[in-house]
Amino acid sequence: MMSNHKYSKWQYMPVIVGLLLLTVAGLQSTRATEAAEATLYKNPGCQCCDDYAAYLRQHDFNVTVVESPDLEQFKREQAIPLNLQGCHTLLVDGYAVEGHVPVTVIEKLLHEQPEIRGVSLPGMPSGSPGMTGQKQEPFEIYTIMNGEASVYATL
Repeated sequence: MMSNHKYSKWQYMPVIVGLLLLTVAGLQSTRATEAAEATLYKNPGCQCCDDYAAYLRQHDFNVTVVESPDLEQFKREQAIPLNLQGCHTLLVDGYAVEGHVPVTVIEKLLHEQPEIRGVSLPGMPSGSPGMTGQKQEPFEIYTIMNGEASVYATL
């Protein structure tokens, strides 16, 4: 039986492929324009903080690094309790991210937008982003909220 169609089903393939490519390119450029703006406050000369900023940039964060000679005062102003302090403070989209928090947790925070001050991975655990060495145990990332801390994520 002969088809009454004048054109082959394959003649539209270049158009379909072109539209798919434009869609993929559009999604990629949308993702690029959605890069989070962040500011990392650190002690002057701290190499692991610079490594953490580089790690964030590799994950599409636009990071500005500010060397702060009085980081303790800055942390007090940001309401970061002593027991949750890390080596640097990242401010992103209204949240404080304290220490070497993995990017998956920051993305979760930005997606969920909980009513907290921020999150913290206290201390400087080996194997965390920006820190050398092997991870020794799961990372517990805590909420920062009104002086209270609870586990926000475990990795």
